[in-house]
Amino acid sequence: MVLGRLAHYTFDAVLLSAFLAGVRRSTGLTPSIKSESLTESPNLKSWIEKYLWVGETLMDQSVAIMGSSGYFERKR
Repeated sequence: MVLGRLAHYTFDAVLLSAFLAGVRRSTGLTPSIKSESLTESPNLKSWIEKYLWVGETLMDQSVAIMGSSGYFERKR
């Protein structure tokens, strides 16, 4: 039961990170991670950067898979 909740929260966190990556790519907006706006802890800033990197990686992999699939096509 606890493991199921942990998996669910992890999945939700990864989806949010991917959403933020998509917003960044389509609009250029990105969360501000300046140390003075969040906290003085460099560990938190590092954790946030890694979290956002997960979303970027998920977006890159998803686009690569969809681009090579016959079920998707590019329209510009």
